[in-house]
Amino acid sequence: MHGNWEPLVRAALLFAGIFVAIAVGLAVVRSYRGGRAEDRLGSSDLMTKFRDLHEQGGLSDEEFRTIKTQLARELKTELNSNKDSG
Repeated sequence: MHGNWEPLVRAALLFAGIFVAIAVGLAVVRSYRGGRAEDRLGSSDLMTKFRDLHEQGGLSDEEFRTIKTQLARELKTELNSNKDSG
């Protein structure tokens, strides 16, 4: 019976690991959003850093896709904000 639970436990641990990594990535993004404008990185700069981390193996494909989706939304908001103010 022990062998029947192993794939389920492995999947649960993998899911938990992905969830934690996504939560950490989003926390990093949120911390930059809360900083002063001149002290924080823009979404495009963050995207570059996360892309580099992904290429070095620090983020899985799924984690990178999740972060990329969030940053794309923020970048779109930034671009619209700059367009409206300029």
